[in-house]
Amino acid sequence: MSGCQNTDSGIGVYAASPDSYAAFSQLFTPIIEEYHKIKIDAGHVSNMDHNQLNCPPFSEEDAKMIKSTRIRVGRNLAQFPLGPGLTREQRNEIEKLVTSALSTFTGDLKGTYYALSSMTPEQ
Repeated sequence: MSGCQNTDSGIGVYAASPDSYAAFSQLFTPIIEEYHKIKIDAGHVSNMDHNQLNCPPFSEEDAKMIKSTRIRVGRNLAQFPLGPGLTREQRNEIEKLVTSALSTFTGDLKGTYYALSSMTPEQ
């Protein structure tokens, strides 16, 4: 239904649970392969070491334009269903888990978390 209601999404199909990818693999696999331009069995190696990123520095002019950043948690945590299947209580629990994790950041990763439900217009 989401793909029908959000026709500008670029893909149009959504998995409501991790199991959907297997149950509907005949639908999802060709879409994933076309969208990502890689075969589904190619595998993925995650490297979460930010020190190994190859990111050129911003120019001074560009750096001045950055006022804040945001982290979007777009994927589910293992013990929760994907977004369309979440209850309000589960969303609240995820927010607590994420804000708890964010509070452990130090140095240049440290920041301020603003909940959408309590942000002021100025924030």
